[in-house]
Formats: sequence, C-alpha cells, structure tokens
Amino acid sequence: MSGKVKVSQDGSISFSTTENIPSSPKKFRKSPEIAAFYKFVFEHDLQKEAYEIVHSHWVERKHEKKAKPPRKKK
Repeated sequence: MSGKVKVSQDGSISFSTTENIPSSPKKFRKSPEIAAFYKFVFEHDLQKEAYEIVHSHWVERKHEKKAKPPRKKK
C-alpha cells in the first residue's frame, strides 16, 4: 500500500486510482484510495487539516441536498 501515494519534490501528491467507485459508506472507507489517503494524513500529521477539509465538504453537500427540491414518489 505504500506505493499508492507519491509526493513530489514540489509537494504535490499523486494517488493511483481505480475505476470502481464504492457505493456504500462502509465500502468507501475500505477502498484503496481512501486507505492511502488516511495513511498519508497520519504519516504527515495532517489530521486537523484533513478534518477541516472533509467537514467543509460535508457541510457544502448538506446545503446542496437542502437546496434540491424533494423527489416525487411514484
């Protein structure tokens, strides 16, 4: 798994990706990309920064869901 994340000299990060997108939250957490992200965050002591990014993304998605009109049931 250590080969999944590559950090260049300028600080940019390169993740290897797959075409499969996990459908459930449980499978999403266990995907290789997310596991590599967790490992990168932990190894570089970026827990606080990662939390802030994920939390802000979650808040944006929550507001987007509220803005959408409800779907009609058939």
